[in-house]
Amino acid sequence: MTTNHEAETGGALELGGTPSHDTATTTADRDRRSPTLVFVHGTNSSSLWCAGLISELALRGHRTVAVDLPGHGDEAFFPRAYQAPQDLEALATQPSPLAKITIDDYVERVVDVVRRARRHGPVILVGASQGGVTVSRVGNAVPDLLDRVVYVSAYCCVDLPNMAAYFATPENSESLVHLVTQAQVGDPAALGVTRLNWRSADPSVFDGVKRCLAGDFTDEAVSRLLNMFEPDETAAIPMAEARGQAHTWGRIPRTYVRFTADRLIPLALQDRFINEANRLTPDNPTDVRSVAAPHCGPFDRPELVEILTELAGR
Repeated sequence: MTTNHEAETGGALELGGTPSHDTATTTADRDRRSPTLVFVHGTNSSSLWCAGLISELALRGHRTVAVDLPGHGDEAFFPRAYQAPQDLEALATQPSPLAKITIDDYVERVVDVVRRARRHGPVILVGASQGGVTVSRVGNAVPDLLDRVVYVSAYCCVDLPNMAAYFATPENSESLVHLVTQAQVGDPAALGVTRLNWRSADPSVFDGVKRCLAGDFTDEAVSRLLNMFEPDETAAIPMAEARGQAHTWGRIPRTYVRFTADRLIPLALQDRFINEANRLTPDNPTDVRSVAAPHCGPFDRPELVEILTELAGR
């Protein structure tokens, strides 16, 4: 499988940008090394989202790292009222430390990882779902440190300023996100976070997650998925400025992996992201791949492993 960009450069990935002054090797030295794939998770999630994927890639000889964004993973907040037996009244009001976290905090965390990884060679930055916002902002901030950005059924804002603006577009009209947000507890405006009760005993929550996020997953797989999700996500991210800029982000080779069975980010919206990006940077068109997967993967499915293996040059 040959990418659009590779076809224009004779089949080899072109490593873009001028090296940062904090790198310890010359461009020629660095370009001979294998890239590091850095993964960024989406909303109410953590680095666990791609555990199977990075394990498979590592076994194929790739250097991989998954980032826990601030307030996630080892820093995740689980309100006492979230535990069983649940206290739903308290859960709706208990303050969250994630309320103070902003997109700038996310970008700072990922830029730090990218800088460290760049010392060992090229970096490919991969984001899923809401993680696309962070990928774009990192691309604006440090384009010379990135050799490719990859959006895995992710938000890639170009014409409109943020995720919230795209929620209101015709291309998003068939999203089933409302089946997931029925699990919301409390007022995001008051809490400063979007709090979802993934442990709800309401069968409609389970069914909604399966329809919107999991597609043809078995019930057992949906249960495992629910157990991986975290209740709180800072409410600021959907409103944060997220547009990729032509003079920075737009210089980086990019790939968009369409999930054709996605019911949270409809295929029409994914295609809008691709088309907007191509209009912004006609000389740097998006390399487009398609995988017949629902929004939550599973991300270690062979098609996605093969795509990333190809992009990593092996």
